[in-house]
Amino acid sequence: FKAEVIHPRGPWRNAEAVEFATLEWVDWFNNRLLLEPIGNIPPAEAEARYYEQLNELAMVASVKQNGLRDSRRGS
Repeated sequence: FKAEVIHPRGPWRNAEAVEFATLEWVDWFNNRLLLEPIGNIPPAEAEARYYEQLNELAMVASVKQNGLRDSRRGS
């Protein structure tokens, strides 16, 4: 980060300018940088997909568990 943002763009006027540049870089990294190891998608998208899959698995597990309970009650 220092080599990419801090050193090339300095000297900085104040700490607020450094903070703003840091926020810009974090936004770029999380939302626009495409990473090959995770399928050429941004990290934020990979994280969203991960939690979506977890929710889907939890729903499937809940349906299966509830379905077993219902079928046992009727027998």
